[in-house]
Order: sequence, then C-alpha cells, then structure tokens
Amino acid sequence: MSVTHHLKILPPYFKAVEDGRKNFEIRKNDRGFREGDSLCLHEWEDDVFTGRSVDVVITYVTDYMQKPGYVVLGTERKELDEMTEKSQ
Repeated sequence: MSVTHHLKILPPYFKAVEDGRKNFEIRKNDRGFREGDSLCLHEWEDDVFTGRSVDVVITYVTDYMQKPGYVVLGTERKELDEMTEKSQ
C-alpha cells in the first residue's frame, strides 16, 4: 500500500521540481519512504506555506553516500491527467 507524504520545500527547489529540472529529494528517512509512495511538496517561504504544491511519485530510494539516516529519493512528476483520473 502506497502512502502520500506531505513535505515542506523551499521556493528555489519547488520551482526546479515544478519545471521538471529536479527529479530527486534528499530527505531524512524518518517516514520509511518506499518506491511507489507519493510526495506532496508544499512550497514554504518565510515560515509560511505559499499555497502552492506539486505532487511526485517516488521511483527509487537509496542511502548510498548519504549521512546516516538520510536517503535520496528518485521522483517523477505526477501528470495532471493521472491525478484527475484517480480523483474520479
């Protein structure tokens, strides 16, 4: 069963995910991230949410060469069609 994780993301990184230039996240693995889980990345600026978010799916998880307890999450943007289809 996949899980959706809601996470904060700073504006420069949010923009890179939104533009499709950034397809990974480096995160503390305090949530047990797994392939197939979703991330809802909420833009966070000046200690408040901006109201913007982007949804991605985790395609790969590795802790290779990371600080203890951290992982690299390979991600892929969820397409609007896919999100609309699932909400129906």
